[in-house]
Amino acid sequence: MPMLFAGKTDLDKRLVFRIRGWKKPNTHFLILRDQDHSDCHDVKQMLVAKTTEAGRADSIVRIACHELESFFLGDLEAVERGLEVKNASNLQGKRKYRDPDNCSNAAQELEKLSNKTYQKIAGSRAIAPFLNLDGDNRSRSFNVLIEGIKKLVRRINETQV
Repeated sequence: MPMLFAGKTDLDKRLVFRIRGWKKPNTHFLILRDQDHSDCHDVKQMLVAKTTEAGRADSIVRIACHELESFFLGDLEAVERGLEVKNASNLQGKRKYRDPDNCSNAAQELEKLSNKTYQKIAGSRAIAPFLNLDGDNRSRSFNVLIEGIKKLVRRINETQV
């Protein structure tokens, strides 16, 4: 069951309180937050400190560099399929899509790429089912997130044995 926050400010302010108040036993936490314009190492360090303060140092913290939409720019085949953008996957080799974690305006780039049909929530839901989870995504932060999820699944499986 996801613990949702009303943006990164809410997450930063209430994370410790929400984790401490979580009553369901055998719960594991994975925190994902956009880097936005902050230093990703500083953001991660701050969130790790908060999970430790909350008594859950075993939480996994991942940062989307710069924003979640970078994950989509790293897999233009998923964008092509999810948003029905013809030939988007042919652009994957272009410089700006080779390392999408360096794109500071990924959402705007998706909007341009999709002829302004991309909208954050609906577009994300349309693209997500097509994302390649096998390490072929050009977004390093996406691949690190997937590895974190796999680590979490292994941890859960170990506690159930």
